[in-house]
Amino acid sequence: MDTRPEFIGTQYAFAAHIRDPDHAPAPAGIEDRRMGIYRELFYNNVESFLSSSFPVLRELHDDDSWHAMVRDYFHHHHARTPLFLEIPREFLTWLHDEREPRPGDLPFLYELAHYEWVELALTIAEDSTDRDAIDPQGDLLNDIPVLSALVWHMTYAYPVHRIGPDFMPDESGQATTSLVVYRDHDDVVGFMEINPVTKRLLELLEANATASGRELLAHIAAEMTHPDPEVVINGGLEIMNNLREKGIITGTNKAPAPS
Repeated sequence: MDTRPEFIGTQYAFAAHIRDPDHAPAPAGIEDRRMGIYRELFYNNVESFLSSSFPVLRELHDDDSWHAMVRDYFHHHHARTPLFLEIPREFLTWLHDEREPRPGDLPFLYELAHYEWVELALTIAEDSTDRDAIDPQGDLLNDIPVLSALVWHMTYAYPVHRIGPDFMPDESGQATTSLVVYRDHDDVVGFMEINPVTKRLLELLEANATASGRELLAHIAAEMTHPDPEVVINGGLEIMNNLREKGIITGTNKAPAPS
């Protein structure tokens, strides 16, 4: 027996109808014209925000397939947060964890959505970097390089940064695509395709608090069993300087590396 106050039951029925009007009846006594205003308002707000958050994904779907996917999300996903800016993350969670694949799905559907979400997430992310502890012009080889807090590096099966109406791969490539997405000094989000050495360097920088740039690069050279580690170190310094210019490396830790 439902012991909830009547108004709460009405609220639940109202919300259920807004989410899935074809299967959940509207609360009794409310004119359908009025309910129609809310049905359109709620759905259109969510759909519009998803379209602007995933512009390439939207462009690659015709109207029917796009609205079918958004309505499926709107009907079935129970968001964990009321924050509007978190809708794209919720949509991504639904794509990955809840939505069953459909015939005709783009093979790169989730990866492209993830890539587009990262750009949005970095745009609104708070910068937790302690600028007072960093020397922007520090010696990247002999001191401790510091990776920006506004940097994500990912590996995809598809070249998601190239996908668009004129390039829609049917299958993943033989090699994966590694990208670094970052927010620069001017708060502009950029991306860069990276090679395995740069990817490994970013992985080490992400977890590093004590090693100098030279030590990190020597570690990579050892992993590669390179016959001349100085070649890797010199090439790595060029990479680090480029990363610093883009704001991916913010400088070096003012505390010197342990000797």
